[in-house]
Amino acid sequence: MKVFPAIENTIREHNESQPFSGAVLVQKEGNTFAQGYGYANRSERIQNSSYTRFGIASGCKIFTSIAICQLVQEGVLSFDSYLKDCLDISFPNFDAGITIHHLLTHTSGIPDYFDEEFMHDFEQLWEDLPMYSIQSPKDFLPLFQNNPMKFSPGERFSYNNAGFIVLGLVVEQKTGLEFTEYVEKNIFQRCRMRDSGYFRMDQLPERTAVGYIDNEDNTWKSNIYSVPIKGGPDGGAFTTVHDLGRFWEALLNHQLLSPEYTKILLTPHAQVYDQTYYGYGVWMLMQSDTIFKYYVVGSDPGVLMESSVYPENNIHAHIIGNMNHGASTIARKIDEIIHKEA
Repeated sequence: MKVFPAIENTIREHNESQPFSGAVLVQKEGNTFAQGYGYANRSERIQNSSYTRFGIASGCKIFTSIAICQLVQEGVLSFDSYLKDCLDISFPNFDAGITIHHLLTHTSGIPDYFDEEFMHDFEQLWEDLPMYSIQSPKDFLPLFQNNPMKFSPGERFSYNNAGFIVLGLVVEQKTGLEFTEYVEKNIFQRCRMRDSGYFRMDQLPERTAVGYIDNEDNTWKSNIYSVPIKGGPDGGAFTTVHDLGRFWEALLNHQLLSPEYTKILLTPHAQVYDQTYYGYGVWMLMQSDTIFKYYVVGSDPGVLMESSVYPENNIHAHIIGNMNHGASTIARKIDEIIHKEA
């Protein structure tokens, strides 16, 4: 299995110049490479392992998308349903033509609470609204509910966190369950993701890594005051690289959605760049008119991850870090190795 030694050597070379802290898992045809790097807790010098739980930030938008697809599959709503018909919450400046499809593909044009086209410091959000007050999807509403539209629905792609908050509110209204409860019951439990959950930052279970923010003066701090105290529809779940493997296996084997709706989830619905597309909660990299990989990414203060599936090569690669560099660089190098092998 040539790919494993090449990946291991690549990570070793990377760590010599810029040490990575996190975990990596690569699977191919029943063979597995899994390794932890750096510290889950720097103060106590507790090392990361492949079984350490990490925050995955926006990497869990795919869970929200699957929850919506499950409701569509059950006939509770449709991708063409208008948002105004799905929620009894008032959005006075939202376009009446916004559909569920628009929200799933970041093409709705609604205002974002953290607009990544213009904003760069996620911590600034909590200067007026304390991070410890963000405990459910509705708690985000003051940050965007009354703001004007950015553009007309369907006009273009613009990555939008608030759109997934709204989708989470739809899940709650249609099911009568808290969003996190729905996902844990209908996704995590079905996938046997026993180490995963939407844990509160002040109640983290065993084997959970602390997220670290490194400063330019070689000091660091944890991210406990930098992200919402509890994750939700747009990000913030915790998981392991092994559980990510279980998730993708269950998804691709139609244990979460029927073949029809799995295909819809993984269809390139919106073009983002020349070869980069977005489905429902999942990115796709195209090469020669075929999908080279499906992937989800996440980035928060003290969190950086990328979880990829290469369908033509039957390879899965999951990388989660409890720091703000390394994961994406390693992912790009794995892309190069797999492309050469193909």
